[in-house]
Amino acid sequence: MPLSPPVSRTLRHTRAITVEAFARDDGLWDLDANIRDVKTRDITLASGARPGGVPVHDLKLRVTIDRDLNIVDAEAASDAVPYPGFCDTIAPAYKKLIGLSLVNHFRLHLKDRLTGVLGCTHLTELAQVLPTAALQAFADDNVDAPGVAGLTSTDRPFELDRCHALRSDGPAVAKYYPRWSIKAVSG
Repeated sequence: MPLSPPVSRTLRHTRAITVEAFARDDGLWDLDANIRDVKTRDITLASGARPGGVPVHDLKLRVTIDRDLNIVDAEAASDAVPYPGFCDTIAPAYKKLIGLSLVNHFRLHLKDRLTGVLGCTHLTELAQVLPTAALQAFADDNVDAPGVAGLTSTDRPFELDRCHALRSDGPAVAKYYPRWSIKAVSG
């Protein structure tokens, strides 16, 4: 079902977030993420004028993960920033992602390592989408990654009880994962 028709309005800003997942020849995976902010009109920043259509932010983050969804390498790049010479110096801090698991309290550890002055607000925000992007990347691939259990697997699917639709006592789980379905307790 689409959104309702909007009232008359004018586009002023676009934020685009993309994540591309690549299976590497060495058995690892790269997740290339990008966050891009573009204004439709000319703006004045503390660092100077920025013409409409020119990105205010164009930031990239690549993490390399193994089949257990552990980060084995990370790098960041800042191609457009509001404070050139300052924002674009934080990229090396994103090596702190190495060693984290995308499926074991990733966002908590990310916060500990890279929030506030320890990182770039926008790169850290971008990193938060990596766990679900990785799971989506593996969803149709035949790998033994956490949460990618097939329908015939004896392991409980990782995605159960992680969203409204896939709650264990709900109709979707009863239909698609009957082995893991539980009866709702009336109370």
